[in-house]
Amino acid sequence: MPFDKDLTEELNLILKFPNKSLMQGLKIHHDADSSVIAAAQRLFDKGIVTQPDGGYLTNLGHDLAEHAKIIQSALTHS
Repeated sequence: MPFDKDLTEELNLILKFPNKSLMQGLKIHHDADSSVIAAAQRLFDKGIVTQPDGGYLTNLGHDLAEHAKIIQSALTHS
């Protein structure tokens, strides 16, 4: 199954989370692009972030971010 638009937006948002510390997160502001706001809500609904407007990555979110970074690196550095 290919990544659809929603999954791509969610992956892109996961990649924006800081990875240096578990104590860093993201705040999606109300005036952000509607697709980013919707992606944040979906990630929250899936238990990947702690707040509907971003917050912190959960344990699952950290695992997914690590895998997403590996996939991104592999596909962009041939």
